[in-house]
Amino acid sequence: MSEKTTNPLQWIEDHVKLYREDPEKAHLWDSAMAGGKGVFPALLLTAIGRKSGAPKSLPLIYKKVGENYVIIASKGGAPAHPVWYLNLLAEPKCHIQVGHDHFDSVARTATGSEREELWRQLAEVYPPYNDYKKTAGDREIPVVVIEPQ
Repeated sequence: MSEKTTNPLQWIEDHVKLYREDPEKAHLWDSAMAGGKGVFPALLLTAIGRKSGAPKSLPLIYKKVGENYVIIASKGGAPAHPVWYLNLLAEPKCHIQVGHDHFDSVARTATGSEREELWRQLAEVYPPYNDYKKTAGDREIPVVVIEPQ
């Protein structure tokens, strides 16, 4: 996974595979493979596809806040929500893997002052989120709280 690839589907697939084979290595994601700069903490989210009903896994940058895990549904600042977020809206029960640890969880969208504070904390982890906010147009980028059960 050290080579840079411009195909996001491929680097996502490679990261999911690495997470399953070597969770410790996958937990700290080197964004250079996707053209970024830096190493960031990543969890593996598995949500149920709202159309297929099949589990779908995706690595996402996160921050642990208290007992919960927080992720941002940025889709790189695109004007539409990412599919994984739409899947969580349809079925909030999900599963996350953080390194070697696995948790059945429930997702919810943060609102109001909680959302603003969590956004600030996640932007400290991954500063490009602030740029994504500018390019998302009228879309308010969701901040998702994953609560282990």
